[in-house]
Amino acid sequence: MSMRLQDVSEPAPLRSCTHEYKVNCETCRLSRICLPLAINHQDLEQLENIIQRSKPLQKNELLYHEGTPFQSIYAVRSGAVKGYRTTSDGREQVTGFYFPGEIFGMDGISNSSHASSARALETSAICAIPFDSLERLSASMPSLQRHLFQLMSREITDDQLLITLLSKNSADERVATLLLSIANRNARRNLSASQFRLPMSRVDIGNYLGLTVETISRVFSRMQKTGVLRVDNKEIEILDQEALQQAANLVA
Repeated sequence: MSMRLQDVSEPAPLRSCTHEYKVNCETCRLSRICLPLAINHQDLEQLENIIQRSKPLQKNELLYHEGTPFQSIYAVRSGAVKGYRTTSDGREQVTGFYFPGEIFGMDGISNSSHASSARALETSAICAIPFDSLERLSASMPSLQRHLFQLMSREITDDQLLITLLSKNSADERVATLLLSIANRNARRNLSASQFRLPMSRVDIGNYLGLTVETISRVFSRMQKTGVLRVDNKEIEILDQEALQQAANLVA
């Protein structure tokens, strides 16, 4: 079955799965990250019934844009998504990157509309979880409600990370902190914390960190020359974890 690709300026609707595109939470390798560990089979079935899935978004396809009425929160099943806001002068400001197993879209809860936009960085499979249905379910599932609060807390922590990154004095500190954050998030998914691929462009990294592309390239080159990293385009290998932590100013 073919799917007409939407214009990247329009958000892509998430539709319920068809029989040819079956995925469920019970068999998903990321469920232990997305879902509360204590959830039982019966509760999982109820949660499964409200989750909506679509065929994957294509690179640069928009999931929702700033100001879209808030209806769902989202989980990345595969691929990667970037969040961004549009400044008053029309420029894009990247606010976060989301990887498999991570939840995003909670920025719309307070005002009932999304405060940012979300776009696929590469071909990405997304689960949409209607928030009204999730609220009703969580009222009868204490473990789900607690997990929901934890997810909200994590989103606040991610916002604080951006503030921390932008407050750091040097470009090396900002880049090193971002790489360590990605490494830690990979470790949560039982992936390598020392070897990974960056799904975002250096333009997006520079935008997120408040640095120019040229500065990002110089930092990577410097860290490679000093034996901290091995850099091959988007492929990163952390060779000296302690040195990277020192570069991020995380070691006393």
